[in-house]
Amino acid sequence: MKIVWGMALLAATPAALMAQMAAPPTKDFVKKAGASDLFERQEGRLMMTSTNPAVKKFAAEMVRDHTKSTNDIKAAARASRVVVPAPKLDAEQMRNLAALRAASGAARDQLYIDQQKAAHQSALVLMEAYGREGGAKPLRTAASKIAPVVKMHLDMLSKM
Repeated sequence: MKIVWGMALLAATPAALMAQMAAPPTKDFVKKAGASDLFERQEGRLMMTSTNPAVKKFAAEMVRDHTKSTNDIKAAARASRVVVPAPKLDAEQMRNLAALRAASGAARDQLYIDQQKAAHQSALVLMEAYGREGGAKPLRTAASKIAPVVKMHLDMLSKM
């Protein structure tokens, strides 16, 4: 039985459950990928002002890597003849960004790390599911190439 997209993924979702997630429709994938990358870039730009060198470095990498993944998804969408809407944060992403803006110091750094762990877990599920069984081959290929980068980000976060 496959689980259909639509409900927000929880950070505590077991790995076995994540592996069973069905790929969203192509238009939803492009929309979710765009929102995810936008969130990562906006939080990254905000956190590049951190006084914690590890957080600052990670934030800069998020801006760089998620700019690249956005460009990769856009190119694959063009090859698939899929219209890419302007990315838009969802309500949860907007709340998280507002909370991060309101925080300061070490608490802000920790909030960023916690939010990034959850965001990257959701992004990994999205990329792996679409890479496995998505409807448009160029986008499947892009998702499959992006998933290992997202895993690397999760590994980096686990060490922070």
